Amino acid sequence: MKSPDTATELLEGPLSDASPDAEALVSGSSFYAAMRILPSSQRRAMFEIYRFCRAVDDIADGHGDRSARLAELARWRTDIDALYAGKPPTRVRALVEPVRGFDLQRDDFLSIIDGMEMDARADIRAPDLATLDLYCDRVACAVGRLSVRVFGMSAQGGAPLAFHLGRALQLTNILRDLDEDADRGRLYLPLEVLLAAGIGQTEPAKVLDDPHLAAACKVIVDRARSHFAEARGLMANQPWRLVRAPRLMATVYQNILSRLVARGWAPPRRPIRVGRVTLMWIVLRDVLFPANRRRGPD
Repeated sequence: MKSPDTATELLEGPLSDASPDAEALVSGSSFYAAMRILPSSQRRAMFEIYRFCRAVDDIADGHGDRSARLAELARWRTDIDALYAGKPPTRVRALVEPVRGFDLQRDDFLSIIDGMEMDARADIRAPDLATLDLYCDRVACAVGRLSVRVFGMSAQGGAPLAFHLGRALQLTNILRDLDEDADRGRLYLPLEVLLAAGIGQTEPAKVLDDPHLAAACKVIVDRARSHFAEARGLMANQPWRLVRAPRLMATVYQNILSRLVARGWAPPRRPIRVGRVTLMWIVLRDVLFPANRRRGPD
């Protein structure tokens, strides 16, 4: 089955070659349109990667006993090991084809589980910068390393893109989800940034009510923008067909970041999401009719 050709096709209607369960999970994600523009085999692979990520993320964010959540994540680790040993349990069997077809690496799946274990082991509150960077690498960049292989990028071009775009997306998520995370007892703004902004506490609710919150958020905004800029530069040097999906992901999240900045950080903070009209415009502008498409073999 070919890729969807119009903005409407990108955003509407089921895909006959996709697992209904996997597509249903992805359909609520900010990445859905980016996955739908991919050719069939790549699309199926990305849906199954997302299904895996969603499964382990739901465990990390669950309300059950921490030891039970960690035990379930350990079972997922065992299942991934079995997948690569050629004996996949039922719940990872759909990953067999993507792993073989795109040479997906076991360590990247395990890194994602490592990141989920960081959330499950204890509520993260004001981690130091090194810990935050490790967390971003595990929960976002590892997904990026799997994704760039599916997109067909070489290791030389793909690994740096996963490094920068993964961090840009995750830092934007952190800023977008400040209140939601605080309700869970979590705060991902780094301690060094809070202290430099004049915030001397780490209780999530109190930090989010602090008048110096905007100064702390600005540091994270600047970091995210720097990573987006690096990612854009890397994608500009890649053939268009390889970077259509990550370009769309970047544009959607840069839109979210810009709107967060425009909204401001003082309570009450209105939730920021990308609506269908905005997404349709992004697809038209950046995917179907881009002004700066690189010429070359597609």
